[in-house]
Amino acid sequence: MKKILPLATILLALSACTSTSGTGKNIDPFEPINRPIYKFNEVTDRFLLRPLGQGYNAILPATARRGVGNFYDNLTYPVTIVSGLFQGKFAQAGSDTMRFLLNSTFGVLGFMDIATRGGLERHDEDFGQTFAKWGIPQGPYIVIPLLGPSTVRDGIGIFANVQVNPLVQMSNTSVRDKLLILWYIESRAALIGPDEIIQDAFDPYLFVRDAYLQNRQFLINDSQTPTNEFFEEDFEDDF
Repeated sequence: MKKILPLATILLALSACTSTSGTGKNIDPFEPINRPIYKFNEVTDRFLLRPLGQGYNAILPATARRGVGNFYDNLTYPVTIVSGLFQGKFAQAGSDTMRFLLNSTFGVLGFMDIATRGGLERHDEDFGQTFAKWGIPQGPYIVIPLLGPSTVRDGIGIFANVQVNPLVQMSNTSVRDKLLILWYIESRAALIGPDEIIQDAFDPYLFVRDAYLQNRQFLINDSQTPTNEFFEEDFEDDF
């Protein structure tokens, strides 16, 4: 709590210094900076990350990849639990805690997702969504080197996520760094195939930006279709 509330205060100050928000037209005032960073990420992905992901998929069978994905989903799940608590979703947080405990024990450190089979739904919460629930404006769209699309609000939310992520907070730095590298590769490997849609877009940068903002609004609304007409108008303008 002592670490997260100062982040929210900083976020409020940053948002107050800008005239942009999720409902404003000028959501991307940093586009001249964002595009070169996006290009850097794209080149890095094309020549390093995507080949690593392809190699990962080629080496590990589907069952093993699913188990590794389950392991990381479970290991980082406290972010969802704590974020849910900060949003006042106490019943959901209780269910998520039970899910985490079941998968961590009977699911063998989460490699087997027995909680889902038992009817405990998996949720997707983070501090970017929490800040949105608190009424903090999203601020301008930004692109973070190697991490990709974000907003000012979500970017600061990443730092809050780190504070409650057991993987990042591991004291054994050697084990932590190896697990983080594998997590990054596994996450990229999971996108092999769907990522080809981006390259087919007329302007991949705009496609990624609008898709990201649409998805974040979807999550903030708890998987309810957003009614904000801005996104529809923005898509029409871009394409």
